[in-house]
Amino acid sequence: MDPVELFHEVAATVPAYGRFLAEHQVDPARVRTLADFATLPMTTKDGYTRRHPLPDLCRNGVIGDMVAVSSGSTGEPSFWPRSASDERVITDRFAEVFGDAFGARERRTLAVVCFALGTWVGGLFTVSCCRHLAERGFPITVVAPGTDRREIRRVLPALAPYFDQVVLLGYPPFLKNVIDTEDLPWHEWDLKLVTAGEVFSEEWRALVAERAGIADPLRGIASLYGTADAGVLGNETPLSAEIRRFLSGRPDLAREIFGESRLPTLVQYDPRVRYFEEHEGTLLFTGDNGVPLIRYHIADEGGVLPYDRLLSYVAEHGFKPSASGPERPFVYVFGRSHFTVSFYGANVYPENIAVGLEQPEVSGAVTGKFVLEVAEDERRDRALTVTVELMPGVRPSEEVAAAAGEAILGRLLRLNSEFAAYVPPERQRPVIRLREAGDPEYFPPGAKHRYTR
Repeated sequence: MDPVELFHEVAATVPAYGRFLAEHQVDPARVRTLADFATLPMTTKDGYTRRHPLPDLCRNGVIGDMVAVSSGSTGEPSFWPRSASDERVITDRFAEVFGDAFGARERRTLAVVCFALGTWVGGLFTVSCCRHLAERGFPITVVAPGTDRREIRRVLPALAPYFDQVVLLGYPPFLKNVIDTEDLPWHEWDLKLVTAGEVFSEEWRALVAERAGIADPLRGIASLYGTADAGVLGNETPLSAEIRRFLSGRPDLAREIFGESRLPTLVQYDPRVRYFEEHEGTLLFTGDNGVPLIRYHIADEGGVLPYDRLLSYVAEHGFKPSASGPERPFVYVFGRSHFTVSFYGANVYPENIAVGLEQPEVSGAVTGKFVLEVAEDERRDRALTVTVELMPGVRPSEEVAAAAGEAILGRLLRLNSEFAAYVPPERQRPVIRLREAGDPEYFPPGAKHRYTR
């Protein structure tokens, strides 16, 4: 994709973008090179998509054949038209995961879509892309129980024995919880996982692979970088996963290459269909969709790494990946900055807490879900508080709380240099509150979980 060509097409056919350029006194005829393109004003939800009627955001003022809805962090709905042609482009990302990593071009595969079904972008979009794979000749059968645990429990034992492998697609904590709590013969089904929506640690990947009987975590678990705004932007490959695993044990190298020692999602993307730029530590992308987006500021923290630069960097530090991968650029994503809490001036990230709960001394007693917040006591002293969900049947105990607190503190001090430097030692240990599985206040069943308050 030539972003300059796409810009001219969108400027000529999308009414809202034409008005946006006029407001910013931009003459499209003067945009001829990538350097010119880089001077264009950014588009955002508040500054662009929410300011115009939905049809005017689409080509020729016509809404596509399907609409997805995202609530956003504020709860205000945003509407994202889609078309079958959008899905076919995104299907290439699924083809790479299913075909190259999972061997699904030759193996009978049951794809179990565990994203929420309905107006949200994840579930129905994933179903469509998996069916497009079948249209391309992949021997794939799709079933979509969504987040209904009863349906997952009902359909899997009935269907899985007829297939060579089973692929669960869903949010990381939900898939982990299903594997942990449903008494199903996971090890017999050659399980694979496709996740999206959240950053997970390499400890998480190893732990879930062990529990699910996934022999090769790098080729059996793949994360997608997806957004409601534009579908899937990139995908993990065995190569990106292997490099990420190498960097996960070396926070100093991670900080040097990513700018922070915490570990982002690291995926590869196809510059022919998505054009990424960095802006002050956040990402912009340009892409053709039901709502074409030009220099769209999605507010995800992250950056772009050329293929040769990242491979050369890890080679300089003695690492040569065994996995092959496409010679395409990498994009790394930390997530949205508002999913952090501030404690004594230090940003505390959910990823820091998650790694602690994935340690062997505590992982068997907890589901991995938690809520991170800074709470005040009766004396108005602030404390970093982590409310943790226990596995079904596990009751709160001082032993589990102590183990969780110790594991979290150890990883915070190791991975978060701000926390270690800014927070007084006597205030660093988090307050751990244990709640039983499905607690209605903190962990209500069926709701999309939020890790911070």
